[in-house]
Amino acid sequence: MQKKIGNTNDAEPTKSELEILQVLWQYGPSTVRFVNDTLNEQKRAVQYTSTLKLMQIMTDKKMLSRDESNMKHIYIAAIEEKKTKGILLNRFVDSMFNGSASSLMQQLLGNKKTSQKELDEIKKMLKQFDKK
Repeated sequence: MQKKIGNTNDAEPTKSELEILQVLWQYGPSTVRFVNDTLNEQKRAVQYTSTLKLMQIMTDKKMLSRDESNMKHIYIAAIEEKKTKGILLNRFVDSMFNGSASSLMQQLLGNKKTSQKELDEIKKMLKQFDKK
């Protein structure tokens, strides 16, 4: 069963759907060929027909919209990147860290060699949150 996020038109994306959305969020409206080629370069080998079928399903789910005015159909992400990632992150933190953002940060910073630049950016963000 597909979970819903946001309004009723926003189904929670699967891993494969999220990969397609990430290409569209990064590069904007694109053809199936472009999305498929990008997935093959960045992620893993994917058949064109599989990408096409999944993007058609995503259009039916209202995750994508399709511009059919040209010979090549152009697909557009119909759900917002920030909103979708926020909802997925909240669900992840709730299920994996009992809703604790500090536990998530401790795990994240403990598992990865964080650069000084990244640490400085995190400190800057924390100072901004303190001001609110």
